[in-house]
Amino acid sequence: MTDFRRLTGIFIAAIGLVLSTPYASAQQPDRGDEPGLIADDGFELEPEWQKQVVYFRTTEAPGTIIVSTAERHLYLVQPGGRAIRYGIGVGRDGFQWQGLVNITQKKEWPDWTPPPEMIQRQPYLPRFMAGGPGNPLGARAMYLGTTVYRIHGTNRPDTIGTKVSSGCFRLVNRDVADLYDRVPVGTKVIIRQKPEI
Repeated sequence: MTDFRRLTGIFIAAIGLVLSTPYASAQQPDRGDEPGLIADDGFELEPEWQKQVVYFRTTEAPGTIIVSTAERHLYLVQPGGRAIRYGIGVGRDGFQWQGLVNITQKKEWPDWTPPPEMIQRQPYLPRFMAGGPGNPLGARAMYLGTTVYRIHGTNRPDTIGTKVSSGCFRLVNRDVADLYDRVPVGTKVIIRQKPEI
């Protein structure tokens, strides 16, 4: 009888552990935003996510940015059927969006004020963080229309090619600085969730 009680106790403890695991993992910080972490600028991206010139068919004018969330690539349209392709991190499931916007503002080493919706989901985040190497927005930010979303750098280069953000598009710092220098305020940005046929 004692063995049966001990086995029952172990079984109940194991069930409690299994049931508490989703709650515990839900309370863990979002690995996509780590305020204060300094980016490893020597981090080597997989070839798929490295900046490169590619053939790209589109009717959009050179200078247009096309974001493909499904592919996790951002294309800057160039003349002659080409584009500069950058690997990006995109919104996690439930945080992806599509639309047509323009770059309304550009900032170097931007400050970060997480929106209230993000604070509600991730209460451990700071309410404000000055720009700099430990800022999750990275080295540059390009603000998209009147939305809360941006194309920005990151202090987490290992998240490029993943679905981890709250809807913004992140590039490694060297790539976002390159893109920032190539596009003016007013640039047309097309965000697509599905690849075109």
